[in-house]
Amino acid sequence: MMRLGVLTCGPAPEIVAAHHGEYLGWFDALLAPHGFELVEWDVENLSFPSSPKDADAWLITGSKHGAYEDHAFIPPLEAFIRDLHTAKAPMVGICFGHQIIATALGGRVEKFEGGWNFGRKRYAVDGLGEVYLNACHQDQVLDLPGGAEVIASNEGCRIAGFRIGAHCVTLQPHPEIDPKIMTHYVAHFRGQDRVAATMIDDAEAALSLPTSEPMIGAWLASVLRPA
Repeated sequence: MMRLGVLTCGPAPEIVAAHHGEYLGWFDALLAPHGFELVEWDVENLSFPSSPKDADAWLITGSKHGAYEDHAFIPPLEAFIRDLHTAKAPMVGICFGHQIIATALGGRVEKFEGGWNFGRKRYAVDGLGEVYLNACHQDQVLDLPGGAEVIASNEGCRIAGFRIGAHCVTLQPHPEIDPKIMTHYVAHFRGQDRVAATMIDDAEAALSLPTSEPMIGAWLASVLRPA
């Protein structure tokens, strides 16, 4: 059983958490079947590991925060990411995790002028072909960090995932958010001004369509457990 350190960068929206719990449980459902024991550090509240050796592999979650914002947890999180990178520790970043790895290692993240990506989206992923995952973001990685290559993209997100060497893979969409969880993200955003009503309607209409979480879970497990 491999020890997977989960760096949690904030809570799920209240209505989502009330029905489905928090990020740790979602990632446990995605990755525990592949032989991982998940151990959490609440980095948003400044609980950090002491060393990259505190776990065998690492995962950085989503967050309501922007990677470019001024929050107390962001500088030490970026420093720890650089430590993981130097140690070549297996590392995966999802959504905010994708973005904060980019900024920590010299990339650029901004609020995308094209607006939000929300709901079920199609992505081209190197080695996997066409996959469908749920997205929930406006910020995007616009410039890659040094040594990175794009491994996932679609028409609304040019850098939807990148790889650095064999030890680091990131994704902008959410393989941990299945359609049942997405149902309550739709409820959370409906009536707010942030996401266009038509985009929320489209996300709701797509909830009955298949998504690729099991395939992506197995793929991420192969990254986190290198041969």
